[in-house]
Amino acid sequence: MSVFPVLCVMGPTGAGKSALAFELAKRFQTEIVSVDSAMVYRGMDIGTAKPFREELAEIPHHLIDIRDPIEPYSAGEFRQDAWAAIQSIHAKNKLPILVGGTMLYFKALQQGLSPLPKAQQNVREKIAQAAQALGWEALHERLKSIDP
Repeated sequence: MSVFPVLCVMGPTGAGKSALAFELAKRFQTEIVSVDSAMVYRGMDIGTAKPFREELAEIPHHLIDIRDPIEPYSAGEFRQDAWAAIQSIHAKNKLPILVGGTMLYFKALQQGLSPLPKAQQNVREKIAQAAQALGWEALHERLKSIDP
C-alpha cells in the first residue's frame, strides 16, 4: 500500500478526541475517518459517542454505521475500508483526520496484520450448539484443559 499523510487523533475514552477532530476538520475543510470498533455498527449510538446527525451532515465522516451489529467486522476489513477512505480523501487534495481509540485498528493501518485464515461458519455453528447444550462455562473449562 502507498504511504499517504494523515492526521491521527487517538487516545482513551472520554479524552475529547471526536470534538477536537471535528473542530480541526471544520477549520481545515477536510474529512474524518473513524478508527473506532463500535462506531462501525448501526444502532449502537448510546455508549459510543457517535457524532450527532448535524455533525455528520456538516463534516463528511467515514466508517460510521456501515454494518449491522450481527455482522462481523475484522481489523483486516477495517484496514481495507480505511485505506479506501484515505485514498478517496487524498484524491480531493484533503488531509484525512483519523480519530478513535481502537489501537488495533491504528496498528493495522500503520504496520499491517499477520495473515489469518477466514473463520469457518460450520465451526462457529458447532461451538454455538455445544454452548447451548453444555453452557459457555463448560466450554471454557474444556478449552482451559486443552490449552492452559
